[in-house]
Amino acid sequence: MSDSAIHLSAVVIGGGPAGLMVAEQLSKAGIIVDLYDAMPTVGRKFLRAGIGGLNLTHNEHWDDFVGRYSNKSSVLKPVLDAFTASNLRNWAAELGVETFVGSSGRVFPVEKKAAPLLRRWLSRLRENGVRIHSRHRWLGWNQQDELLIQGPNSSLTVKADLTFFALGGGSWEALGSDGHWLATFAERGISCAKFRPSNCGFEYPWPTDIKSNFSGTPLKSIAISIQDSNGLEWRQRGDAVIANYGIEGGPVYAVSAPMRDAIEQYGKCTIHWDLDPDRSVEKLQQAMAKRRSKDSLANVLRKQCGLNGNKLALFKALTSKEQMADLDVIPALIKNLPQTFTATRPLDEAISTDGGICFSAVDDKLMLKQLPNTYCVGEMLDWEAPTGGYLLTACYATAVWAANAALGERIKS
Repeated sequence: MSDSAIHLSAVVIGGGPAGLMVAEQLSKAGIIVDLYDAMPTVGRKFLRAGIGGLNLTHNEHWDDFVGRYSNKSSVLKPVLDAFTASNLRNWAAELGVETFVGSSGRVFPVEKKAAPLLRRWLSRLRENGVRIHSRHRWLGWNQQDELLIQGPNSSLTVKADLTFFALGGGSWEALGSDGHWLATFAERGISCAKFRPSNCGFEYPWPTDIKSNFSGTPLKSIAISIQDSNGLEWRQRGDAVIANYGIEGGPVYAVSAPMRDAIEQYGKCTIHWDLDPDRSVEKLQQAMAKRRSKDSLANVLRKQCGLNGNKLALFKALTSKEQMADLDVIPALIKNLPQTFTATRPLDEAISTDGGICFSAVDDKLMLKQLPNTYCVGEMLDWEAPTGGYLLTACYATAVWAANAALGERIKS
């Protein structure tokens, strides 16, 4: 690294994983970094994500991994190739955080918590000279393109050689990811896409008995599928959850994008449940044929078809009396049970969001075309991905990519 790089200064706006990773890359190169965050402490959404076990990344085949970013896969591929799932695990190991691959392919810290990793990370950042300013909210720019920041006691005007925005998406406002910044960028003429919920739940008016008896219970070992507007079938297997308001859980989040898009386009979307992914229609027909004359239909569904508890309640809620009376159609319904939704849960409840700074507004280094030496990273860029480690990986990867691109440009100059 050239001596001239040591005397550069950088401002990072946002203290989530992307902002912290930018600060790390720059500080390692000897750049003076000031990081500003509106919340009392940094990494709040990161810590919240770690409550159920911090899912850092995923161990699946890399081409499949990159494909999880859907229509943004091509633009993100070089970014992800430069900082892969393996690179992320190595980075964690350098912090003294060992990881393991779970049965689903998801990668977790051995401790299964976010707090130990964040503590070690912040300690290393401070050792590298990163100055973290909490309770400092970015408000926009003045006429000289200097950053306007409101601190707890005074207003600041800040300018540096390099500026990085890592402001997050538009959900979980209580944790600092409020998306209010989008209007400020749009007013400046920077191309932005409105925020939409991603990895979200969907509302459904359950019968009283389901709300009373099964709210919060998992639909174990099911599959959910939907055909998108291009005729592509999305299917995900796992454990969904019956919520008081409707449905949520991993398989639902995995198909939430086409569900949301259909609701926006048509006012509704219809998904299909496979309540027994391990058996074919023919196998279920054979099971139904074992019914004895004295067996009630409910007993047959429980004993022969494996529909117990909330699965049986769901099946009854989504079928008519006529369908329930026709034993010949029941096996096909178990494998392909339709349910129609008309609304997502509110944006702020979504795990992540689609929308943000359009890729047309940044160059291939993720620098804003309107503002030289100003970069955007993480969830504030317009991409989405399912849960499973893909969100965090792309946040880290875009941060590393932009920071290294900025360093490369400065070395050349």
